[in-house]
Amino acid sequence: MALRVPRDRTGTFEPQIVAKRQTRFDGFGDKIIALYARGLSVEDIQHQLQELYGVELSSSLISNVTASIMDDVKAWQSRTLDSVYPIVYLDCIVVKVREDKRIINKAVYLALGVNMDGHKELLGMWMSQNEGAKFWLSVLTELKNRGLEDIFVSCVDGLTGFPEALSSVFPKTKVQLCIVHMVRNSLRYVSYKDRKALVEDLKGIYKAKTLEEAELGLDVFSRKWDTKYPSISQSWLRHWENVTPFFAYPADVRRAIYTTNAIESMNMTLRKVIKNKRVFPNDESVFKLLYLAINNISKKWTMPIQNWNGAMNWFIIEFGERVVDGVR
Repeated sequence: MALRVPRDRTGTFEPQIVAKRQTRFDGFGDKIIALYARGLSVEDIQHQLQELYGVELSSSLISNVTASIMDDVKAWQSRTLDSVYPIVYLDCIVVKVREDKRIINKAVYLALGVNMDGHKELLGMWMSQNEGAKFWLSVLTELKNRGLEDIFVSCVDGLTGFPEALSSVFPKTKVQLCIVHMVRNSLRYVSYKDRKALVEDLKGIYKAKTLEEAELGLDVFSRKWDTKYPSISQSWLRHWENVTPFFAYPADVRRAIYTTNAIESMNMTLRKVIKNKRVFPNDESVFKLLYLAINNISKKWTMPIQNWNGAMNWFIIEFGERVVDGVR
């Protein structure tokens, strides 16, 4: 709108409704960011604000408002971390990004930590096309440089090169492969009519009470299914060292560490947010949207994860001084 400002030779006049040099209504930028955080596209935001306030906004104005978020993203990604996180879950989501006039898939890796009080905290996010030991080494080194000194258990979904990188940065940390992912991968090439019976037999492995019973369950599974699906038992055997650490814990503690469900539920919410963004124009737009979405999700993280008291009691017994160092 056009405004006529009275002449004021002494410079004492202060507009009350629209302040000097003000270009947007108070809180208008926050409304744009709130809509952007819900996964709305620039065009959707334009339509939404047109319906609510009867104002037309240019796409460049909306882009300028959301661009200011990157400073917050950089500050968040470089913030100081706690010295100890008993559990760290690692997983990724895949997004489509426009790059060099092509649309390619990129993986956004997320590290979700559980602090000494049992509360979840996203430690950071990283984007990469190629996963491997070199990539994970840079991620873990960054976490250490930000103050993280110790992790008791890291639960992952079979990330390539991660165990090797972890042992070089955090040599005392145990790697636990996510059982849910192991079962899911086992069913990838199984015919529908065999799935129910095969899943029941897999339970004989990961629901065993002891490591010896799990080894027996794998042997029974192998003898029954190897003639039809030989790759399944071979996959479990190949990853056995990182599949079985949770057998050292009682049943209530196992549920806290043997699955990445804590981060999977977050990823499910993130996927709902990004489903409207079929293609991101660049990496920066991915980080902006995910950062805002994570801020909304983390508002619900007010309670410790399930079975946390039992897990901490066991950690105190097993890790002793390492737990004390984390409390200081």
